[in-house]
Amino acid sequence: MPSVPAARHVLRVIRFLAEQARPTHAAVVARELDLPRSTVYHLLRALLDEGFVVHFPEESTYALSTALAQLGTSADRATRLRRLGTPLLSRLLADVGLPVVAQLGMLHGQEIVYLAQESAPRAPSLVSAIGVHLPAHLTATGRVILAHLEHAQVRALFPDRDSLVDRRGAGPQTLRQLDELLRETRRRGWGLENGEITDGYASVAAVVLDHNDYPTAAIGVTYRTVAVDHTVLPEVVAAVRGAAGALGARLRGR
Repeated sequence: MPSVPAARHVLRVIRFLAEQARPTHAAVVARELDLPRSTVYHLLRALLDEGFVVHFPEESTYALSTALAQLGTSADRATRLRRLGTPLLSRLLADVGLPVVAQLGMLHGQEIVYLAQESAPRAPSLVSAIGVHLPAHLTATGRVILAHLEHAQVRALFPDRDSLVDRRGAGPQTLRQLDELLRETRRRGWGLENGEITDGYASVAAVVLDHNDYPTAAIGVTYRTVAVDHTVLPEVVAAVRGAAGALGARLRGR
């Protein structure tokens, strides 16, 4: 079958890049794997388009993105996050004491997938139920995770304007707007979304860092804007950040 050699070449390139301690030139990949340079460039372009490789144009080098690690470990990671995080969502609801929905989400490509959810009495029904995928750049949980990734990793996920899904005509429309939004999110220390998923609803979220300080997940709360006074938002954010920090500590075995 003609596609089999190409598939093997892709796997060889991935394995080679995984063994390198730093980003590598395409010419080095071609030489070490004894492949034509044109073939290597085509393979790297395909891997780049699919988000599995990051290109560093300043040095003309390539490295694997986090997508492969996410692909291989996402199921186990999701199970562990759900087991450790669900009790913290219940505690978060008690700390907040408002009609909100507490959620735990992790990044899956360009999307955020919700792993666990707990609702307070009189809390609203949401589109973001367990297992639902939403555009990461439009959600508070997704934004705070993206804000803690390296710029090259974000660009691998969102390489061009067409990758920015427009759900309600809101949210970043260009890569520059996305970069500015993520810089502001990181500076502020927590994620915010207001009406960009559902009109009249808002969310705040905080990042969960693992033992390598990698943004492995996020915890957030969603509420009707008419039901939660903006004056209590600082207390809500503090509670959310506390829950995210507690989950990070559990992931680190503390």
